[in-house]
Amino acid sequence: MLLNNLFLAVDNGKVVVYVAVLIITIILYTVFSNPLARLPGPWYTKWTSIVLKYNIIKGNRALYVHDLHNKYGTLVRVSPTEVHVSDVAATKQIHNVKSSFKKSSWYKSFTPPTVLNVFNTSDIELHRNLRRLLSSPMSESSLKLVEVYIRRNIDLAVKGISEEISERGAADVFKWWMFMATDVIGELSFGESFKMLESGKKNQYIIDIETNGLAGGIRGTFPFMVKVSKVIPIPIFKAAVESAKRLRHYAEQSIERSKRVAAEDESYPMLLKKLFRADDNGLSDRDIVNNAMAFIIAGSDTTANTLTYLTWALCKHPEVRDALVEELRSLPEGFSEQDLRSLPRLNNVVKETLRLYCAAPSALPRIVPAEGVVFSGHRLPGGTTVSTQAYTLHRNADIFPDPETFDPSRWTAPTKDMKDAYMPFGGGSRVCLGQHLAEIELRLATAVFFREFPSAKVSTIEGMNDGDMDPQVFFLLSPKGKRCLISG
Repeated sequence: MLLNNLFLAVDNGKVVVYVAVLIITIILYTVFSNPLARLPGPWYTKWTSIVLKYNIIKGNRALYVHDLHNKYGTLVRVSPTEVHVSDVAATKQIHNVKSSFKKSSWYKSFTPPTVLNVFNTSDIELHRNLRRLLSSPMSESSLKLVEVYIRRNIDLAVKGISEEISERGAADVFKWWMFMATDVIGELSFGESFKMLESGKKNQYIIDIETNGLAGGIRGTFPFMVKVSKVIPIPIFKAAVESAKRLRHYAEQSIERSKRVAAEDESYPMLLKKLFRADDNGLSDRDIVNNAMAFIIAGSDTTANTLTYLTWALCKHPEVRDALVEELRSLPEGFSEQDLRSLPRLNNVVKETLRLYCAAPSALPRIVPAEGVVFSGHRLPGGTTVSTQAYTLHRNADIFPDPETFDPSRWTAPTKDMKDAYMPFGGGSRVCLGQHLAEIELRLATAVFFREFPSAKVSTIEGMNDGDMDPQVFFLLSPKGKRCLISG
């Protein structure tokens, strides 16, 4: 009996060994037969995406990928299924207007599963229809009609900053620019602002926008955690679900208000008015709400974050600030946004800020079409996730000498390579719809602020330091300290 048990144990041991060898063989075959295994990149990225995901949850993805590009070149494997590209020609091919590189499903992580909008859809026809409806109101000519509302909100923000400086010794421009951008997109899109500037305080709405951005990045990184969170309560996902519900409620309220305003005054210039049409050129109430949610989120902290960095960078470089202030003195009283377009220093400052501190500097994932593609001498099979990031394109030292230096003068005579590598708003048919609005806000707010505070500087009260402005990127870039204190 003892002998039989011994033979049985040996046989079982052999089975375990055979199974283990089989599993290892399958894993090795799967890894090394993967075409991406032959691409440049850290050894561990052949096996796992855990290091990439670790950097994502730290808000460090853009910097991590940038370091990989510096080490491995213009094409680098970051996980068993994803490749990053920083070659300008390849980037233009991926983001070409007629490109067949569709958005990946990652974009849907920023919204509830049933929500499809102009931002997250990979359906080319749906996107084309939505963009047709939404692009006209966002054109430069259409935005001229609403400049008075943009200017009014900027004036309110600068007034709030002035009052806070008088009371506190410094003002948090990160907060005030967020209020301004939020109220602008509210008023232009829905006929009434969200009253952030009037209250002057961070409320639940602002908290929900911040939560949505953070949770969206985590959902996209760990999609399985969404299912887990339905069984095991996870605070960040629970907060995200609640914030998403409230954002949808805000959107529904905004749409109802918009319809009321449109009915009362047909001439009132609202960006979403075309969506209300009852014929085939309009959208259903559900689709309108879904796209309104995208407008609310995309039109607020994006511009606010970039404008915060612009203010900080100018205050850190007094020689650039003083040259800009001198240029702004040439403006007439009651100047318009059109007057600002002819100011070279101002426009160079905006471009340089968007180069170093664009709102979405990290991965823009796309799916390689079925026929595959060749980049940098390497073939990528169809279905591969291929990503580009402005963070690296904008820091190419061969194109932008001394790339980490804030130097607006580099845009006085930009080279073709500079223009090709510059993509703070994405590119191709998926270029940001709000680009013109963002640029108008950046120019106007900069002019109004530095005419009011020509000697503005970074404050050191309450422990404010450069570490507060270290970039944190979950999807959008924002200062790590969530504040930027400026004194007049």
